[in-house]
Amino acid sequence: MPKVGMEPVRRQQLIDATIESVAEFGLQATTINSISKKAGLSSGIISHYFAGKQGLIEATVRYLLTSLKRALIERVTTTTTPQQRLMYIVEANFARLQQQSDTTKTWLSFWAQSMHDVQLHRLQNVNSRRLYSNLACSFRSLMNASDAKLAAELCAAMIDGLWLRAVLSKSDQDQFEHCEQLAKGYVNSLIKQYGA
Repeated sequence: MPKVGMEPVRRQQLIDATIESVAEFGLQATTINSISKKAGLSSGIISHYFAGKQGLIEATVRYLLTSLKRALIERVTTTTTPQQRLMYIVEANFARLQQQSDTTKTWLSFWAQSMHDVQLHRLQNVNSRRLYSNLACSFRSLMNASDAKLAAELCAAMIDGLWLRAVLSKSDQDQFEHCEQLAKGYVNSLIKQYGA
């Protein structure tokens, strides 16, 4: 019989172990056994909490998406200007968690698998739409609606591209910070180019 109140702790242990396993073995080679071994828990607990490997993989993606969202929400206040919010969006995408080796390898594995997995593809679309929506909302306060849409598309592509480039080149923290500064500079250039 599981201890009362342990479910959230166990779920997080399994999510953390999934990130470690995917980073070490890749998504395809990650198994229920590799995850449970890293978590120090029995393999049956994965089925108990997540109904299997696929459910745990999806929960892990949702955890990463929530972490990204939280990195932005924690910074924004009622007095945050649209330009500050844009900078916070960039910072959230280059936050420490998003730079960690296990996290970056896991994101890359999920992105690759999302091309073949309907649920992961849906979660990736949620991620893309959320980034675009956050950017567009802030840009709309600084320029007309059609320019705001274009600026949001361009900026989302720049953020994703810079992050991907930093990850694939196995960059250190200084390079991630450089990419973050490039993305912020690009935001400012879009505001200057399209702003009212």
